[in-house]
Amino acid sequence: MHSSLLKPETVDRYEAMLELIDAAGVSALTYFNDQDSLVTESKVAPMDVVSQADREIETALCEKLKQLFPEDGVIGEEGGSRPGQSAYTWVIDPIDGTLPFVSGLPHWCIAIALMEADTTVAAVTLAPVSAQHFAAARGAGFWINHLQQTTLTNRPLMGNMTAIGASPWADPAVLGHCIQGISEAGSLHYRNGSGALMLAELAAGHLAGYYEPHMKSWDCLGGLLMVEEAGGMTAPIDQTRLLSDGHEVLVATPAAFEPLQQIVKSATQRQS
Repeated sequence: MHSSLLKPETVDRYEAMLELIDAAGVSALTYFNDQDSLVTESKVAPMDVVSQADREIETALCEKLKQLFPEDGVIGEEGGSRPGQSAYTWVIDPIDGTLPFVSGLPHWCIAIALMEADTTVAAVTLAPVSAQHFAAARGAGFWINHLQQTTLTNRPLMGNMTAIGASPWADPAVLGHCIQGISEAGSLHYRNGSGALMLAELAAGHLAGYYEPHMKSWDCLGGLLMVEEAGGMTAPIDQTRLLSDGHEVLVATPAAFEPLQQIVKSATQRQS
């Protein structure tokens, strides 16, 4: 990392983040490999589930952060939140893609983002099953498995995969129109069940674009920074609304951004 581009206190937290997520990954894999013992329950919808692993991993992360940086705030998906007295806030998704996780599929990750005031300054996403490690620091770059990436693969929609995310807060009809639109544009619809992981995969150059009508902050803050640092494009985000409720997310390579934006606009208008 070009640490000279970051404040020393940000570098300290970034380095701690790398250690914390590796430990969380080991714990998550232990749960994942013992599916019969997992206790799960639904949250707002049958497809929106939480497991014992989500809660225990988030609790462990929050306790460690309290020891290391007691004045920092924390926002956790499973409720492990506390206000802070410093300028820094940690945003944690202990397992994004819980339904794949409890189904025995590998498409899940742990996502941690670090905010200074209202700006995301660092992020790490770890996919433990595939041992894929994605990281970014604002103004300092994007890394895959600790190797800095230099050029985003500028994939157009045609002939490539485009991800469309879903959630209980998304209108299924809009999603259907989006999938129809990207198919007509010659792109293959892709979805793996983890929005945070798909954003990282876009930053890594595997996808042309990603759209989801409503994402929570813990699902997308880190991935949005990764896409920006990798050279991708993002539609404007109202940070206050994202943190309080959630927000539409549209990101893509430079070649695919405008065509995907037009497909989403058309899909939304058809349904309104």
